[in-house]
Amino acid sequence: MKRCYWLVSIFFVLAGKLLIAQNPVGNKQVSIIPAPMETKLGTGIFQILPSTIIQLNGKEAELAAAATFFNSQLKRIAGYSLSTGTAGTNFIEFSLKELPALNKEGYQLSVQPNRISITATTKAGLLYGMQSVFQCLPAIRTNAPLQVPVLEITDQPRFGYRGIMIDVSRHFFAPEAMKDIIDLLASYKMNVFHWHLTDDPGWRIQIDKYPALTDMAAWRVDRSGIPWNERKAAQPGEKASYGGYYTKDQVREIVAYAAERNITVIPEIEMPGHSVAAVSAYPQLSCTGQEQALITGGQYPSGIQTNYCPGNDSVYIFLQDVLDEVIALFPSPLIHIGGDEVDKTAWKACAKCQARMKKEGLKDEHELQSYFIKRMERYLNSKGRQIIGWDEILEGGLAPGATVMSWRGEAGGIEAAKMKHPVIMTPGSPLYFDHYQAGPAGEPIAFGGFNPLKKVYAYDPVPVELKGTEFAQYVLGAQANLWTESIETREHLEYMLLPRMLALAEVVWSQTDKRNWTDFRQRLETHFTGLAQKGLRFSEGNFTVGIKPVISNGQLKVALDTEAPDATIHYTLDGSYPTTASPVYTTPVAITGNATLKAITVKNGKPKGNEPAVQHFVKHRATGMNVQYKFPNSNSYMADGPNALTDGIRGTEQVGKYWHGFSGTDMIATIDLQKAQTVKQVVLGCMQHYKDWIFFPSSVQVELSLDGKQFRKVGTYSNKTSPENTVSMQEDFSIAFAPTQTRYIRVTAKVLPACPKGHPGEGKPAWLFVDELLVK
Repeated sequence: MKRCYWLVSIFFVLAGKLLIAQNPVGNKQVSIIPAPMETKLGTGIFQILPSTIIQLNGKEAELAAAATFFNSQLKRIAGYSLSTGTAGTNFIEFSLKELPALNKEGYQLSVQPNRISITATTKAGLLYGMQSVFQCLPAIRTNAPLQVPVLEITDQPRFGYRGIMIDVSRHFFAPEAMKDIIDLLASYKMNVFHWHLTDDPGWRIQIDKYPALTDMAAWRVDRSGIPWNERKAAQPGEKASYGGYYTKDQVREIVAYAAERNITVIPEIEMPGHSVAAVSAYPQLSCTGQEQALITGGQYPSGIQTNYCPGNDSVYIFLQDVLDEVIALFPSPLIHIGGDEVDKTAWKACAKCQARMKKEGLKDEHELQSYFIKRMERYLNSKGRQIIGWDEILEGGLAPGATVMSWRGEAGGIEAAKMKHPVIMTPGSPLYFDHYQAGPAGEPIAFGGFNPLKKVYAYDPVPVELKGTEFAQYVLGAQANLWTESIETREHLEYMLLPRMLALAEVVWSQTDKRNWTDFRQRLETHFTGLAQKGLRFSEGNFTVGIKPVISNGQLKVALDTEAPDATIHYTLDGSYPTTASPVYTTPVAITGNATLKAITVKNGKPKGNEPAVQHFVKHRATGMNVQYKFPNSNSYMADGPNALTDGIRGTEQVGKYWHGFSGTDMIATIDLQKAQTVKQVVLGCMQHYKDWIFFPSSVQVELSLDGKQFRKVGTYSNKTSPENTVSMQEDFSIAFAPTQTRYIRVTAKVLPACPKGHPGEGKPAWLFVDELLVK
């Protein structure tokens, strides 16, 4: 089916909406994103004219640079720029002076009928004040009057780190696309562009001393158009034709372009894992020295070397040489060294690695990884830089000055903060923007998951465990990650980024008491118009109705919600297709027996979205009962909370939405029925999703107890499906037994020891997904 998400931008243009954040005289609303700390609206407007003068008050060089940026943006929408001089009757003044009540990125914006005044302590603050002005102007070239409403704004960011990561290794994007991303970041007061330049599928930066990195490691056999995890490995004789890299001149240009907009570009050079590209170009850097081709997608041929060899001194020389050239291009104080998902199997069999461990007194391969990271940190420190890495750099001991980027949930970030290390929060849920934001029916392909706009907006970078403690200060901010396994085009890249980036911008900039979902969603409507006028692709929103069970006094009810403003929800309970004539949702709906609920969002009298939300409900003895896990489920797969296993909702085909996930550990769940009851059957719903490393359990065992202490085994169900079966499926593991009085039920689902032979993750931990646990 052809993708049609690009039609959204055309729709908004044809809809005839007015210009972004246009505010006529007397209008008491502005649509600035992120929401400022304080906004006071007056009456009247300031009009920018060709004769308007720019006046500079303060440090001449910084102010001149700020004025140049302002004029470059003004010329884009007005066709002219302003002269600098002494204020007249219509002027814009930029002032640099100390503002003790605000942080270094804060600003004050005053708009009066005869002037606009932006005051800040730093150039960064001036630029942010300008962005607030630009959001009150048309988004594109226009002959209409350029009017800014009279207002007073005092503003500053909540967090100092506000970032987006773009992966250009899995799929390559032209330099102009990177500049467009940087423009978007600047427009919404983001200040970090994390550039993921190297990984297994490709090396994307010119290194003069090692030309094979771009002659060979930047190119792979083309499997475009095929889902990432279904791409076959390169075959003998196939030509490597897909790829690309950024020349040093292009990198310098992009870094300078970002700096003009107060954006720091942090380069990422992956080590010691995710290094297939580098060791393919220079095989001597791996543990075996074997020659190999780049991977073409998610399938890793058996025996492929994915890591550098920590026992080989030439590896450190190579990486130091690479980093020398990287440092010369990037002024960022932080250099990202990756450090994630290191498969240490090759190290265990490597004589050089084992000799290194013995020499350095390292007890295991985790400490060997820590040795590697610390050694590279010392080198970067000697060059005046600090390292930042994914949370796996905690393994074996954290390098002394490292910043930790917490992606596997928040646990790594919490641990690092308690060690008084800087932390950037970037958990997969909700900040992986390669996950679906709507649908998934009718949406462009994504890499699983479900992170809709409202979920992103609700995120708080400071975890509950750190709030009110001395460790909260070590959370510097948050970042969204856009991995590109499923993203081959610039249009798709934009679509996955927008509008979720705007939600994150408000999360990391605006003060907590200024964030309001309903207000944000209304302001977003005007920004949709501007994005469309610029020709950018974006999601109009998630119109899929949210379905959430509510247990009250033993009664199962269902709460419904939609992200769409000014919309209604219509539903049915008998499985029929809902229409505008179906019942309108007002309060939680009671579920009195087995039911199939379908619901749609209706706005302006028309159904929105592609398909109705569908959920099957099953009433059983354990519905609404508490679940205790011996081993916690993954923070990345929490479904609707701790009791998703007994909420009456059956897991769907969508990975992650209603499922509890366990990686490399068994699920051992105990349910308290609150009183002794007669039970004769227990059913556990399970999923197998080969491409996502999810497999049926090898077996499911049921035990019963009256006192919660002494348990008796009553049955086991052994899996009959091969883990090598690539068909996505769900199955009920059902254990029937003689009717038995019990209060406590313990269910053990045995996870597959590892991904099977021939699987892209062969030998690595397998996932176990469960939902629902039915008791009859």
